[in-house]
Amino acid sequence: MTTESAGLGHRPETFREDWLEGLAAAYARTVRRVPGAYGVVGRHVPRPGKVALVIGGGSGHYPAFAGLVGTGLADAAAVGDVFASPSAEQVCRTARAADGGAGVLLCYGNYAGDAMHFGLAARRLAAEGVATRTVLVTDDVASGPPPVEGRPVDPSRDRRGVAGDFFVFKVAGAAAERGDDLDTVTRIATRANALTRTFGAAFAGCTLPGAAEPLFTVHAGTTELGMGIHGEPGLRTTRHLTAAELADELVGNLLPELPAPPAGGRGRVAVLLNGLGRTKYEEMFVVYRQVDRRLREAGLRPFRPEVGEFVTSFDMAGVSLSLMLLDDELAALYDAPCDTPAFRRVPGRYAEGADDRTDRGGERTAAGETRTGLAPGASAGAATRPSAGGDGPLRDGAARPLRDGIPPGGGLPVTVALHAALELVAANEAELGRLDAVAGDGDHGIGIVRGLRAAAAAAHAAEPGPAGDPRSAGTALLAAGLALADASGGASGALYGALLAEIGTVLTRAAEGVRGAELLADAVDAAQRAVGELGGARVGEKTMLDALDPFRRELRARAAEGLPKAWQAAAEAATRAAADTARLTPARGRAARMGMLGHGHPDAGAVSLALLLTAVGTTLS
Repeated sequence: MTTESAGLGHRPETFREDWLEGLAAAYARTVRRVPGAYGVVGRHVPRPGKVALVIGGGSGHYPAFAGLVGTGLADAAAVGDVFASPSAEQVCRTARAADGGAGVLLCYGNYAGDAMHFGLAARRLAAEGVATRTVLVTDDVASGPPPVEGRPVDPSRDRRGVAGDFFVFKVAGAAAERGDDLDTVTRIATRANALTRTFGAAFAGCTLPGAAEPLFTVHAGTTELGMGIHGEPGLRTTRHLTAAELADELVGNLLPELPAPPAGGRGRVAVLLNGLGRTKYEEMFVVYRQVDRRLREAGLRPFRPEVGEFVTSFDMAGVSLSLMLLDDELAALYDAPCDTPAFRRVPGRYAEGADDRTDRGGERTAAGETRTGLAPGASAGAATRPSAGGDGPLRDGAARPLRDGIPPGGGLPVTVALHAALELVAANEAELGRLDAVAGDGDHGIGIVRGLRAAAAAAHAAEPGPAGDPRSAGTALLAAGLALADASGGASGALYGALLAEIGTVLTRAAEGVRGAELLADAVDAAQRAVGELGGARVGEKTMLDALDPFRRELRARAAEGLPKAWQAAAEAATRAAADTARLTPARGRAARMGMLGHGHPDAGAVSLALLLTAVGTTLS
């Protein structure tokens, strides 16, 4: 969102709802809202006997993901908050709205939060009797080694999904549209992903809705090669590049990464030059001129090349180049007609080597007028992130009211504890965002505050009492965990949700008369196991577990002193451990790809957990 757009008065807490309502109103002929969910579904579904292709991801990337819903492409899209995955609950509701009885294929980019939430949704749908498959897109060559065939994709180490999403969605949607069964659609999507590669470059950072400053900036006179769509660090920084030099970099980084040509491919390659949000179409055409030359010199034959915005990052300046090697089957599916808010392809075989037979004005609907252009050959650059030193002090209080209907100082124990946690975490929202921006998108503070608001409201509605009954507290925590995961989205939302829900599960099963520090120690032990299993992390990998584990051990060791004293000592241990994560090198999540660049800053998740635990301790008696 540009500074000018921020002046329109966007409220971050309602941004997702507001823009989805606008999209559904503008393109009511094509899509409709999913009732009770942050998602859209095509007017053409559910259709009995048709496989449903459900895609999704965070806001801020339009046309991805909601703009690609329609006949011949995706059947539905679940949408998260800005740069955050949709929750498992949102994915489930969206998938149910699209399911025609032939099964659901969930397809999304390879990010930790998306993998957690879509993975949880797949298991829930399967448990309900819905045949479900999953394909993760891993096209970004700058973000890691290619996935090993036969091994599950690892979101912490394998490649991210970026603009190559479009290729995979397009051919999978066409396969589902022609009536292929679930296994066939899954096979085609998997094959398309294996034959797709993307490389990008950034010229300037992006600013989130309601923010006064950009999430990251780019130094004038430089180009950041390989930067991710959430501001993830690139491969290297170079000087300002001309359009031709940029094209050479894009093609030069992709050609060595291309897999072996498929049988019958005859050198055909789908080509997408994608704008990241600010770069003007005319500028992209100048770049494509050299891209086309280089590809043909390499013996490749561009098939239905596309230039425009497909996967953006708000007002980020830059481009990416995606290539998908084609065989006859993939070429036919990519050539198939579709009709979505942001992309339309009319029937008619594409004539290779000639002008496109369809009307360019009708076939490609721009995602929106680009907002600020670069002068021809404008500078591009190296990301400037929050200062590596001098992590800001954490605050000890807050002044943010809870949503209506929840007493700010009263209520039953879980409600009071979550309200205290909300106050303290909200007071440190900006600092948590700054810590998170070291590794990526900087939304951790916003997301956890949003989740804690929903958690406190859910606990207030669900907590039956009496005040000292652990089973009553467990019921409230179960509701709070589900609400937090749904409201926060992202990896942190899934993990925090699992933490609260697992503690709640143990408490609801407590025997009559069993309570106190020992019971809570058992619950926290179970919660740590659940969080570790869900995120795949271990202690020492610079995650929230590095604060949770010392808390768990200290709570157990001090249990005989009574709950208030034990909890306070354990929270102090968690706070020390969270600060000590600055000495660790990240090995999980988005930060894992940074290597030593992630050293020297505390982990945002560990810090927020320590704040939450500290706040809860103040409410115990």
